[in-house]
Amino acid sequence: MVLLTRMESELHARDRVGVEDFVLLEDYTDPNAFMDNLKKRSKENLIYTFIGQVLVSVNPYKNLDIYSNDMIETYRNVNLYELPPHIFAISDVSYRLMREECRDQCILISGESGSGKTEASKKILQFLAAASHHNPTVESVKDRLLLSNPVLEAFGNAKTNRNDNSSRFGKYMDIEFDYLGTPLGGHINNYLLEKSRVIHQNKGERNFHIFYQLINGADDETLGQLFLRRDPQSYYYLNQGDSDDIIGTDDAKQYSIVTNAFKAFDFKDNDEMNLLSIVASVLHLGNTGFYEENGEAVIAQLKTVSHICKLLKCKEDLLQEALTNRTIEARGESVSTPLTRDQAIYARDALAKAVYERLFTWLVNKLNESLESKGHRSRKTLMGLLDIYGFEIFTKNSFEQFCINYCNEKLQQLFIELTLKSEQEEYRREEIEWEPIEYFNNRIICDLIEERHKGIIALLDEECLRPGDASDDTFLEKLELNVGTHPHFCSHNTGDNKTKKIIERNQFRLSHYAGEVVYNISGFLDKNNDLLYRDLKRAMNSSGNPIIQKVFTQNEINSKKRPLTAGTQFKNSLSKLMDALLSKEPWYVRCIKPNDNKMPNQFDEQVVRHQVKYLGLIENLRVRRAGFAYRRTYDAFLHRYKSLCPQTWPHFNGTAKDGVRVLVNYLGYDLDQYRMGKTKLFIRFPRTLFDIEDAFQQKKHELVAIIQARVKGRQQRKRYLEMRQAVTVIASYWRRFLAIKLLARRRLAAHIIRTFIKGFITRNEPENDCNRAFVKNVRAEWLKRLSKQLPKSVLDKSWSNAPKCCLETSELLRKLHQRWLVRKYIKSISPERKRLMDEKVVAEELFRGKKISYPSSIRYMFKENRLSSELETLRRSIFETKHIRSDEKTIYCTQVVKFDRHGYKQRPRILLLTNSAIYLLNEKDMKPKHRLPYKSITEIVVSDLMDDLMIIKIPAELKQDKGDLILDCKQHIIEVVTKIIIMNKDNSKLNVVNTGSITHLSSDGKVGQISFSKGIENGIIKRKDGVLQVTSKSP
Repeated sequence: MVLLTRMESELHARDRVGVEDFVLLEDYTDPNAFMDNLKKRSKENLIYTFIGQVLVSVNPYKNLDIYSNDMIETYRNVNLYELPPHIFAISDVSYRLMREECRDQCILISGESGSGKTEASKKILQFLAAASHHNPTVESVKDRLLLSNPVLEAFGNAKTNRNDNSSRFGKYMDIEFDYLGTPLGGHINNYLLEKSRVIHQNKGERNFHIFYQLINGADDETLGQLFLRRDPQSYYYLNQGDSDDIIGTDDAKQYSIVTNAFKAFDFKDNDEMNLLSIVASVLHLGNTGFYEENGEAVIAQLKTVSHICKLLKCKEDLLQEALTNRTIEARGESVSTPLTRDQAIYARDALAKAVYERLFTWLVNKLNESLESKGHRSRKTLMGLLDIYGFEIFTKNSFEQFCINYCNEKLQQLFIELTLKSEQEEYRREEIEWEPIEYFNNRIICDLIEERHKGIIALLDEECLRPGDASDDTFLEKLELNVGTHPHFCSHNTGDNKTKKIIERNQFRLSHYAGEVVYNISGFLDKNNDLLYRDLKRAMNSSGNPIIQKVFTQNEINSKKRPLTAGTQFKNSLSKLMDALLSKEPWYVRCIKPNDNKMPNQFDEQVVRHQVKYLGLIENLRVRRAGFAYRRTYDAFLHRYKSLCPQTWPHFNGTAKDGVRVLVNYLGYDLDQYRMGKTKLFIRFPRTLFDIEDAFQQKKHELVAIIQARVKGRQQRKRYLEMRQAVTVIASYWRRFLAIKLLARRRLAAHIIRTFIKGFITRNEPENDCNRAFVKNVRAEWLKRLSKQLPKSVLDKSWSNAPKCCLETSELLRKLHQRWLVRKYIKSISPERKRLMDEKVVAEELFRGKKISYPSSIRYMFKENRLSSELETLRRSIFETKHIRSDEKTIYCTQVVKFDRHGYKQRPRILLLTNSAIYLLNEKDMKPKHRLPYKSITEIVVSDLMDDLMIIKIPAELKQDKGDLILDCKQHIIEVVTKIIIMNKDNSKLNVVNTGSITHLSSDGKVGQISFSKGIENGIIKRKDGVLQVTSKSP
């Protein structure tokens, strides 16, 4: 199946997020259209955009989650345009071409400081490390490749006003791979280290990172050995920028990372200490001051020179002499000339720059030794990675900017040549006529700078070498004389009046491909000469530090040949770089910073437009668009757009090329809009592609409706067939299940019935296999029935009849239940009720078997008060407050009828028992009518019949009591007598008579008689003979 590219599918969203490839811009010559597309994508955090095979990267100044291992896997082995533009896409396609076709590749990263070049190179290394094979040896190589970054950044990067981690040197790294794509090693070349930063920094900027990392990260012992203090402001070479810290960066932590990286590159302890000693000596050099006596320089602080000599292990007197004197050789004789203070400062700074630059070169060589692939004789392929400064236009541009812009001119020339070459090769392969492309060929500028004997660099060398009083001004005069008529050169003297107002007398202007740059000639000769006095070289050569000895060789001191100038050295190294790049297939990453404030989500059009111009992006786009803007293989194009033509949809019977021809004819393309190659369709204008893509987006709705209908119909049909088959299967299994279940139930039922019948027949036999289940069931059923018929009361003696097999169990359960009811009843009795029940027990002792009315009283509980609420209220309000004695407490009270001792007249009274006496109260006023202490009672007499009459006998000598008391207790005879006996505490005083009559003592000492008899109803009357007749009904 043909893989569809994403570029076409994203075109419908171009109004919001722009196009993923600038080649598809309609007005590609308009810088505003270019800027608008870049701004749209930057706003959506889409920081990458293609210009053909060139990747434009905008620094987001924030972390984006687009560099994870999952993202690396997403971009591996995917065609360039199948996924959105990404640094991993360029990395993957170049890596695959190198591995599969054994063609050397290189990725050129350019842009100004702060645009993200260093981060881009890190991401490429991250991808290459993740995409290659994994084994311990390979992992070691990968680790060294990745760890080279923090080491080089520490010694070659610095904080500038534009970038907190600006690379102050150009870096080209060749990574070696075997035929499997496994990294074997690498090699690093460095270009034009900004060594002037060692001695001077602008406000807000810092020196190289390693100085601050050493001061903040080294332990106290190490600092002591290096004679350093933990204060960057103490050192002249560090305090000029007045910026010691970088927000978000921990120098101490970075120092730890760098020292750990040293171990990965086989640094020995003495190597690391020797290197740090040189770094510290540079700081001490900056603190070496001079004053002038009689026109000669004198060292102001000998202590710092002493520290330098101890660190570099060189002779102190030799270094002091070299810092203040210069030896001049003339006609075979050497003459020592003292230096002025300014010359001494120049010599000191030159030494500091030379020491640091050569240390950096040694460090790069040390890394290369560790990265070198050893023992691999198989064919190797190379992946080049160029991280180099972009075009620079500052307020004041000097020799460094001249070299940097010269480098970018060469890279632009290389880009144009290779781009045109690749275009021509593709046209040739596809057999399409090559149409000449108009473009600006910057070879004329390159020749202006580098041409032998005539170029600016050659003229600069001549001025440096010529005898006499050469200066920057004489150099400018030479330029005006030799190249003053060049169309891309202009100075104050060669320009018109308008130009003279812009260009000062010590400046000249070059018209580069990216724009015009005005250079200030001040320092051109000194920087090109890069002069270091031979005395200082000799002092360094005497050092005992192995690194210093290696970078300041004796051959250099002995050589009488003048060393190459800085410009020529840079020109030669750049030429070698171009040769290396020409031998490889290049890929480009153009980095842009969106603003000068290092702030996310800010797009400064003026800043970006300036970079777009000097990066030559519009020129790149114009070259890429000079021919055809869009090209795709026939298979891919037909596969995507065949639905727009009835003859090609849904299938075309023929070759893909014939299908595309039918398709474009149906769409009405003019021949000027496209060309058909051997394997690809070439479309000239983006608008043509936009129109067909928009038509395809509209066609999608129709296609979707058709596809949905077909898919839904097929799905429903498939679902119906599956359901029908499922129903059939389920039904058959369900019927089988029901039949099996029915058979099991019938068998079980037959077994149960058979077992029941056998059990019933043998139910009265001892338990056996035949009747065990039946007996168990009988027991269960009897227990269920018994549980519903259990007695609820202690007095209920009923019990369910038990079958024979449960007789023993029934008896045990009956007793157990009876005990449980008794226990339950006892637990439910309150203390008060218990006392009343105790009284009932006493009543049983007194009356059981003696009085006929006792059995009928058993069911009724005794009470403590039988008065109505009205009488009770009256009693409490009168008797309890006025008449009862203070030491007495009411125990019991009830209504009775008192019979007078003579005449037996009935009088209603209240019988009240206290803890010491019996009271008879008047019902109306509750006044005591009689008070009888318990101890005065001699006998209580009752009959054995059903009556309620009670006679309380009193001793005759108690005259105030007027004889025995005769009381009718109104059906409570048992209760009243029991309570009196309990209070009297003498059961023997109760006399239950069965003689039929009782005598009692009257008030005047006479004896009365009471006769008891049985009758139909209870009644008490006085007979004519004066006897009180008590009749009780038969029980």
